[in-house]
Amino acid sequence: MKAKGKRQKVKVWTGSRLTFINSLRLTFAFYLFASSFFSACALSASRAGIPPQAQAVIDTVSSDIAEGRYEKIYNEAADEWRQATTLEQSNATFKRLKDKLGDVKSRSFHTANEEDKPGAHSFIIDYKTTFDHGDGMETFTLVERNGHWLLARYFVNSDALK
Repeated sequence: MKAKGKRQKVKVWTGSRLTFINSLRLTFAFYLFASSFFSACALSASRAGIPPQAQAVIDTVSSDIAEGRYEKIYNEAADEWRQATTLEQSNATFKRLKDKLGDVKSRSFHTANEEDKPGAHSFIIDYKTTFDHGDGMETFTLVERNGHWLLARYFVNSDALK
């Protein structure tokens, strides 16, 4: 029973306070949704990885480099490769890489970027790579031509090359 004459204090959320709290709740909910959504997208993209056809080109080129089949790489590469260098320059570059770095001991995926512009579908894949004589970053740039991926550029950045 209530005692007569005593009033109970009841907090009443009114007007702007209620709107402020609801907007905070809404903002927090949106933040949770957005961070979950973008994390899931990033996770999905990394799980999806490199298209199998593009990975096959990287594997073939890697094998060709290891076996010294530099002319084969040049002949099977995209037009961009042959426009940027001659067969002799390409062979000399691969030989220098092999002499300075040695063979690939391990390679781990770092990043991949796909660009799909009219007339130019490309994929740029970076790996953290350990060679016999040092570590470095390998970058494979592939372009799609008539449904096939082709090597357009290969780049190695390593202190062991200095």
